Amino acid sequence: MSLGLLDAVILGVVEGLTEFLPVSSTGHLTITEGLLGLEVDDPSVTAFTAVIQSGAILAVLIFFAKDIARFARGFFAGVRSAAGRQTDDWRFTLAVVLGSLPIGVVGLLFRDVIKGPVLRSLTTVGIALIAWSAVMVLAERRATQERGEPEVTIRDGLLIGLAQCVALVPGVSRSGATISAGLLLGIDRVTATRMSFFLAIPALTAAGALELPSALDGSVGASPVIVGTVVSFVVAYASIAFLLKFVASNSIVAFVPYRVALGAVVLGVLAFT
Repeated sequence: MSLGLLDAVILGVVEGLTEFLPVSSTGHLTITEGLLGLEVDDPSVTAFTAVIQSGAILAVLIFFAKDIARFARGFFAGVRSAAGRQTDDWRFTLAVVLGSLPIGVVGLLFRDVIKGPVLRSLTTVGIALIAWSAVMVLAERRATQERGEPEVTIRDGLLIGLAQCVALVPGVSRSGATISAGLLLGIDRVTATRMSFFLAIPALTAAGALELPSALDGSVGASPVIVGTVVSFVVAYASIAFLLKFVASNSIVAFVPYRVALGAVVLGVLAFT
């Protein structure tokens, strides 16, 4: 399979735009790969899309560098003393750390299924785009948004981490799953969105590292991987800034019409071709 530099640029833009918006980056990448004539269930294509996510993760690390440094200090203070374990930063960081474990376990146990033709199919993407939209609407309707970052608990982290596992199905959206879970738990929208970003760091870093050898094999090569990752970083950084500003005063239901329309188009095209 041949994946050129133009393909890498296009996929990098799609990854950067959609990784953190609740519209499903994997779903969009799968659709785009199909439009580019790539085999969506080809192992090297799957590996490539996983690796270029590292550009989006780098964007998170830089955008939230001060917060991450603060959380790291709070975490190590909690490791050292009982007093340190009473701080908000300790609890929030521990919630993110423990919340990252479920997707790691599920991802490893069901790696072949996740990379297989059933979940990587456009039919799955279309159905998931529409189906999870209903969950997003429900989450906003039931949201109380009564708790902020200082009130996030370890239980919240684990439950949101479990919701993140659902996003292994292309079309669901990792951010859509985690933000919806946070809203259903009574967490305010901005805090739920920030937590979604932080949960992405270990999840996507591990996925990219695991798939790097496959992405760099002879069928893809280093150049497309580098180009796709750099483009993903630049676009994702702008996407992060946009989403944080957007959710401060807007519901994630705003993304639902687009999700439903895209899902309907995908299923319609598949039904008549």
